[in-house]
Amino acid sequence: MSTARRRTQGGSAGDDQSVLITDYPHPNEGLVEKDEGTPDIRGDRRNIAILLFLYILQGIPIGLIAAIPMLLQNRGASYKQQAEFSFAYWPFSLKLLWAPIVDSLYVRRFGRRKSWLVPVQYLLGGFMMFLSYFVDRWLGGDGVEPNVALLSLLFFLLNFLAATQDIAVDGWALTMLKRCNVGYASTCNSVGQTAGYFLGYVVFIALESKDFCNKYMRDVPLNEGMITLPRFLWFWGIVFVVATTLVAIFKKENDIEDAHTDARYTEEHELNIRQSYKILWDMVKMRPVQILGAILLTVKVTFSASDAVTSLKLIDAGVPKDQLALLAIPLIPLQLVLPLVMGRYTNGPRPMDVYVKAIPYRILLAAVATIFAYATPFMVQKGNVPVYYYVLLITLYACYQVFLYSMFVAAMAFFAKISDPAVGGTYMTFLNTLCNLGGNWPNTVVLWLVDVLTWKQCTTVTDNTCLNKSDQQSCESSQGKCEITFDGYYLESFFCVLYGIIWVLLVHKWIVYLQDLPVRSWLVVKHKSR
Repeated sequence: MSTARRRTQGGSAGDDQSVLITDYPHPNEGLVEKDEGTPDIRGDRRNIAILLFLYILQGIPIGLIAAIPMLLQNRGASYKQQAEFSFAYWPFSLKLLWAPIVDSLYVRRFGRRKSWLVPVQYLLGGFMMFLSYFVDRWLGGDGVEPNVALLSLLFFLLNFLAATQDIAVDGWALTMLKRCNVGYASTCNSVGQTAGYFLGYVVFIALESKDFCNKYMRDVPLNEGMITLPRFLWFWGIVFVVATTLVAIFKKENDIEDAHTDARYTEEHELNIRQSYKILWDMVKMRPVQILGAILLTVKVTFSASDAVTSLKLIDAGVPKDQLALLAIPLIPLQLVLPLVMGRYTNGPRPMDVYVKAIPYRILLAAVATIFAYATPFMVQKGNVPVYYYVLLITLYACYQVFLYSMFVAAMAFFAKISDPAVGGTYMTFLNTLCNLGGNWPNTVVLWLVDVLTWKQCTTVTDNTCLNKSDQQSCESSQGKCEITFDGYYLESFFCVLYGIIWVLLVHKWIVYLQDLPVRSWLVVKHKSR
């Protein structure tokens, strides 16, 4: 049950494409923190403000992409189409594939990071302005089928650009700030992306909803919200272009000449493209990494039905999408405090103990979320959602977040413990990539399977099972309606929970085995002899 496809992941945690809970990738989980000396922001205030603003811009397209499934659901998109669109979330989980190129190729006179940041942000702005002209037509509605294939491709490209901008900003953050202030880069990342995501998802969904605007912000009701998707895209496209121009002209990158001698650069920054990909291949060949990879790529299957489908089912049952988005607001304090609290229990020598203990509770809450979705039509009558329903939903979401963050913080602590310090940033990013992919692929699969496993029947034609679009149109032409006789979502939820129980029983010993390995077992092959 994910409220938006953004995971609350510390650098992209959010695992989080649905209403509530998300286990989608935090775009910057691999950002390396270097804290040398006592922080002193004198002389760095402007740089911190620039970084914060760049991360806010980065969060806008991420939030928008999380909002699109809500709009598609209200326009009658099928779950197969939702699965198709879910590929738009994948670039942040795959950015390691082209990150070495961004790190290694640049125009020295213009700046190592600006060589990528400036053109990519211009492309982001231009792309958003282009989308503003056609996106309403492609979203469909009023009897028009949404063009999900084209939307998926375009928003995948938009997210690809945002992921590339993220690589450039992460790298620039390490050299833009003084050595003693580099720790603030992580804060700018977390706060900026959260703010941008909030603007692109929560604020947009609320102000786009005519019901929300008419109820809370207008004296005279109108037939549309205060903003539309085309206007929102156009506005932020202009902001991207203007902001990029200002950065290109007025912000100099002063680290180019001494890039290879500055202590702020680690060995991994000095690697060329071939060396970077060679290190990645060496990691893949390591037996402990292979076992850990298998664990990370399979563990989130058990939560996928809840994370990917539950929020969409709530919308189908009549819960307004704007209210679901706004539920994220009261949870923000909890999301800020949880990593700090969980850190106290994961900073020891066995962080994965917390990880393993959290899984059964998260499985239980995923099952409760399924029951809650089943009961929603009985609690929500004719679009009227009682207050107690929102109280129950927020409580369920808050409890789920506790165990989601427990797993996330424990995994990040374990990654930090085992990462080879000689290639620490690359190692951490590689493990985070596996972690994020482990959430993406199951969510895409379960969304696609919902329609496959669901049985429908036309109310007026007994031999019409509404298997395809033509059957549905035939049913509608006979004044009938395709009604669900068996919802595949509940079958998926049952098998996901059963899978989770079996997974814990079989895999628990392997997690213990990995945690008991000496740190030297995790060193990249080329460094073991040093």
